[in-house]
Amino acid sequence: MKIAIVGAAGWVGNEVLQEAKRRGHQLIALVRDPDKVTETDIEVRKFDITDANSSLAKAVSGAEVIVSSVSGRHDGDQTIFVKAAQRYLAELSDTDADRLVWVGGAGSLKVAPGVELVSSVDFPEDYKAEALGMGRALEVFQSSNSGLNWTFISPAALLFPGEKQAPYRVGKDQLLTDEQGESKISVADYAVALMDVVESNLYPKQRIGVAY
Repeated sequence: MKIAIVGAAGWVGNEVLQEAKRRGHQLIALVRDPDKVTETDIEVRKFDITDANSSLAKAVSGAEVIVSSVSGRHDGDQTIFVKAAQRYLAELSDTDADRLVWVGGAGSLKVAPGVELVSSVDFPEDYKAEALGMGRALEVFQSSNSGLNWTFISPAALLFPGEKQAPYRVGKDQLLTDEQGESKISVADYAVALMDVVESNLYPKQRIGVAY
């Protein structure tokens, strides 16, 4: 399978890139700075999702599936999530890619009826704007009548650096917690879960959550 990864040089994006590479897929790394991807067996293309003058169709040409791992931390612009979602929905229909798998956030997962994690009193203030921006992107997907087959994958409340540790579980809109009441998953196991979705083509036009 040929997969284009937007944001392949980022923390999560690169982990997904490495997991996809281990599985033998053909890869296109779409990054702002091509020098950040040093592997010689991966096609690297310069692309910035925030640049309206850059061609998304040209950037993903040849790819069957798009994985989007965008972040607003570089520029401090948390509107990037909504803008990227709108752009994918509007422009991917003109490409060979018919699937989008989105690296989501945990903030919009429900911790009680009608209550999102981002609204919790102990939710870190430094990440609140990012969580709200990611939640608005999910709303863009959910309200769209586009034919694009998208899947939004939210990690656990704690996404931490680390290797593969344990089997993950898949939920829907509720925050998954373990027997100790903790919600966590390593970035390596998140990448495993995401690539399992890519390969299985499950959960079309849905948001799912993954956690231990």
